[in-house]
Amino acid sequence: MGERVPHRARSAMFAPLDQTGRVEAVTRRLVDAITLGLLADEEQLPSEAELAGQFGVSTVTIREALMALRQQGLVETRRGRSGGSFVRAPRDHGGEFWRERLRDVSLGELRDLGDHYAAIAGAAARLAAERSSPEDLERLEQTADDVRGTSGNGTARAERQFHLEVAAAAQSSRLTQQEVQLQGELGAVLWLSAGCGGGADRSHSEHRAIAEAIARADGPLARTLTEKHILAAVDRAAEVHLEMTRQ
Repeated sequence: MGERVPHRARSAMFAPLDQTGRVEAVTRRLVDAITLGLLADEEQLPSEAELAGQFGVSTVTIREALMALRQQGLVETRRGRSGGSFVRAPRDHGGEFWRERLRDVSLGELRDLGDHYAAIAGAAARLAAERSSPEDLERLEQTADDVRGTSGNGTARAERQFHLEVAAAAQSSRLTQQEVQLQGELGAVLWLSAGCGGGADRSHSEHRAIAEAIARADGPLARTLTEKHILAAVDRAAEVHLEMTRQ
C-alpha cells in the first residue's frame, strides 16, 4: 500500500516556532516528520538558510539540529555540487519492539496520553467538518479505505495516516503539530492490536463513518466518532498491557 503524505500536515511541520532559538524544538519537529513519513527516505531537506526562514530561527540553530539528527542516524550530509542534507528513514520496527514500548508505559500514563490524544484528534475532526476542501474529502475517503486488507504494522501505519489526513483537513497548524507530536509519543503502541482479530475491518468501518460525518459537515458527530475510535484503541492497548504485566 503506498502511503499518502498529507500536504498540510507536512507544511505545518515547517511552520515558525513559538519560541525561537530552540535546537530541541527544531529537532523534535524534524524527527516527528521523518518517523511519521512526512519526509520521505532519501528526500533532500531545504538548505540551512531556507529551514531557518521557515522555522523562524537562526542558521546556527538549524545547524545544531541537523547535527543532532545525524547523530540519531536520521539525516545524512553529502558533499559536492549535488550535496546537502538527506533523510534516512528509520527501519520499520516489528511488533515486539512496540510491545516492549507498551510494557514500559504505565497504565495511568497510557490512559492520560490517550485522553489527550482523543481530545486533539476529536477537535481536528470537528474543524475538518467545517473547513475541509473537496480535495481534502477525496484524500480522506481514499485514506479511510487504505486500512482494508492490512495487518500488524500495516494497520498501524494506515491508522496514523488517516488521523494525519483528518488533522491536515482541519487546516490548523497548531492542531496538526500536536497530532504529529502525540503520534510520535504513542508511535504504534496505541494501534498495536489494531490489525488483530478483524481489527482492520473494524478500523475501516470506523474510518468511513468519520470521513462521512466530515463530508456531511457534521462536526459534533465527527468529533464524537473520532474520540470513541481513539478511546477504544486505548482500552485495547490497556488490555494488552495488563496481559503482559501478568506474565
